[in-house]
Amino acid sequence: MVKLNKIYTRTGDDGTTGLGTGERRLKSDLRVDAYGTVDEANACIGMARIHTAGAHPAIDAMLSRIQNDLFDLGADLAVPDGGKPLDYEPLRIVAAQTDRVEHDIDVLNKDLQPLKSFVLNGGTPAAAALHLARTVARRAERLMVALAQDPAEHVNREALKYINRVSDFLFVAARAVNDNGNTDVLWVPGKNR
Repeated sequence: MVKLNKIYTRTGDDGTTGLGTGERRLKSDLRVDAYGTVDEANACIGMARIHTAGAHPAIDAMLSRIQNDLFDLGADLAVPDGGKPLDYEPLRIVAAQTDRVEHDIDVLNKDLQPLKSFVLNGGTPAAAALHLARTVARRAERLMVALAQDPAEHVNREALKYINRVSDFLFVAARAVNDNGNTDVLWVPGKNR
């Protein structure tokens, strides 16, 4: 368990931060950007849960599990696999977490109206907040993919699958809270020409 007695340490005043391995990296480092963006997505989900807590308890429970998993994902990214044994077992995203999100997507998707166009971000406040979380999760995914392209870096393949599924889940959940797609705001190509 993590124990935080002091929030400020002054060690980051030089523009660096410590990875879980103890290695110092610039705060602008791609790995730090990736797990920071995962944290942003998590914060957006927290904001969305303000709207789902009472009105959509099943979706809220799913979001709660995802929020916890996103901390696991941040921990996974903060302890890169350097190919050397560590004094502890690093936390990694595993297939069961991705499978659970897929199951949740399937549960929500079965009641959705078929899509006839792309969905604009909006509808209910809950849906708008979930769409915002989705776009931030997609940004985290893009950063993770960019990080994985660097031969000197390692990104857990399951972590990449997981963040992709989370984005998919957030899209489906946004439609679900829009009365199962009945109140989705649809794109009309060329409508305002």
